[in-house]
Amino acid sequence: MKKIILTIGIIVGVFIVTQAQERPTVPERQKNQLARTAHGINNGELTVRETKRIARQQRHINRDKKRAMADGLVTAGERRHIKSQQRRASRNIYRQKHDDQSRF
Repeated sequence: MKKIILTIGIIVGVFIVTQAQERPTVPERQKNQLARTAHGINNGELTVRETKRIARQQRHINRDKKRAMADGLVTAGERRHIKSQQRRASRNIYRQKHDDQSRF
């Protein structure tokens, strides 16, 4: 039970940090990925380890976004890199939710 609460806390924490870093709102793709992850936790489709891995991947994406915006200009290469990371994260969420592992 503690692991479930901890996992949900991690996801909520990532969501709050993401909102604080973005201008002015979180992009729809990021919101969608967080919602899919939360849904996977609630359904039991994601194990604790899978959820931690997804949360870590989202933190890396947020860190790269912050670095890209640090100088006030996001170049095309930086934008391409971030989009590539988001596509990879989306695929990972799908794969983890649809594998044969479950929390229950």
